[in-house]
Amino acid sequence: MNTQPQATPTDAQTFSDAALNTEAATQNQAGEAEILRAENAELKDKLLRMAADAENLRRRLERERDDATKFAAGKFAKDILSVADNLRRALENAPKAEGNEAISGLTTGIEATERELLGVFERHGIQRIDPQGEKFDPNLHQAMFEVENPNLAAGTVIQVVACGYVQHGRLLRAAMVGVSKGGPATAQPSGSEPGAAVNTQA
Repeated sequence: MNTQPQATPTDAQTFSDAALNTEAATQNQAGEAEILRAENAELKDKLLRMAADAENLRRRLERERDDATKFAAGKFAKDILSVADNLRRALENAPKAEGNEAISGLTTGIEATERELLGVFERHGIQRIDPQGEKFDPNLHQAMFEVENPNLAAGTVIQVVACGYVQHGRLLRAAMVGVSKGGPATAQPSGSEPGAAVNTQA
């Protein structure tokens, strides 16, 4: 005699509902996993952008700090350039010593003072521009007057009224010069624009 219980329609329905529930739960889990992956990718992208922004900010602050260190003496240097100008004028207009020890000693002292001042400038990255005889460069020179001279190429610096100065490649003050006119024009060598590497930002 077969005593095993027979499956009833109710049992089959229960099994079917359980299978559907399991499938639905699996689909829900897959959907939730997909949402989590998308959120994870979005968070990762945001973190990468934040890290890149932080690195850019760090580099910008480093550049600003380096510039502040390099050009800290710039404003002071501009104010003291007139002292250098006056020392140069004193040397150019000093009377000839001709055996006069007092005048000779004075001239030597002025020369030593100028050398010391230029040495201080150099320690702060400041260099003098003395363009006598060079081609006029509007990036570095300021023309104060023109002089007719057919023997010189037009645009040649024939007199330096006041030397110019640059600091770490940045123009502090243009050289004030007199320029020749009327002579033959000279072609600028290809690829060598005057002052091309000079930052004219004061």
